[in-house]
Amino acid sequence: MRTSVIALCLLLSCGLTPAQDGDAIFSTGVKIVNTLATVQNKSGKLISDLPKEEFQLLEDGRPQVIKYFSQQSDLPLTLGLMVDTSMSQTRVMDAERGASMRFLEQMFRENKDHVFLMQFDMVIQMRQALTASLKPLYEVLPFVDTPTRQELMNGGSAGTLLFDAVVKASTDVMKPMQGRKALIVLSDGVDVGSEAHVQDAIEAAQRSDTLIYSIEFSDATFYGSHLLGGNEGRNALMKLAAETGGGFFSVSKKLSIEQIFAIIEAELRSQYSIGYVSDKPCTISEFRKIQLNVKQKGLMVQARARYWAKP
Repeated sequence: MRTSVIALCLLLSCGLTPAQDGDAIFSTGVKIVNTLATVQNKSGKLISDLPKEEFQLLEDGRPQVIKYFSQQSDLPLTLGLMVDTSMSQTRVMDAERGASMRFLEQMFRENKDHVFLMQFDMVIQMRQALTASLKPLYEVLPFVDTPTRQELMNGGSAGTLLFDAVVKASTDVMKPMQGRKALIVLSDGVDVGSEAHVQDAIEAAQRSDTLIYSIEFSDATFYGSHLLGGNEGRNALMKLAAETGGGFFSVSKKLSIEQIFAIIEAELRSQYSIGYVSDKPCTISEFRKIQLNVKQKGLMVQARARYWAKP
């Protein structure tokens, strides 16, 4: 019953409308806004047993009534693994490939979830289109690598089309999919050459109801300048994660990429699925702000900041 209700929420968020749900009868045009959230205490421990009554939800500052709620979501998961293969990542590629495969082995459920693999540098390449099996990933992941010298000589550049890649993945792959959706972005966050800006990437993810988990994995020796390779890229990755409801992590001596993947896996398995009907009918397509809080003090909610409303 619980799984059916969650599935109903997501169908509605895509524009489908039920005749009834329990005792509630909805007229044509009623749409459910669905959002996924995780809750942590101050020490970072995931809290997955809160009742619906603990949550407070606002849309553009107006209180909303939570109509659908589930503490644990078993909905199918669509994952996009997006790997920065620009020249700045040369020294960390082996670690990225190995950790990515181990993460997928732990997280992925054969024939239930879907995953795709995209790499981006001076060009964007879909290395593996959506698949319900890990076998194709085993075959292509070893070939995800930085450009060769010959490729750079043949008219290439030392570009990094991070924002363009997020827009493409969100629009072309994620938007048609239903259920839970998340992009895992491994990069130093430095974008060189994209037509899109960071806000364009965020809005594309928001329009497709996709979380972004960004992992800052960088070679500190590549740029030779902390400001060039550090703050700018880090700020972009943090913004992508915060505004889509995902999370930002930075690989360091204290936090390995394997540990980061374990945290992301735990978060994706501990989500609350929350649905509501907006009190303001949608007459034009627009972004609307969402603010989700919990009454209990000392807890932090991680959820998307807004959604794309359509008539």
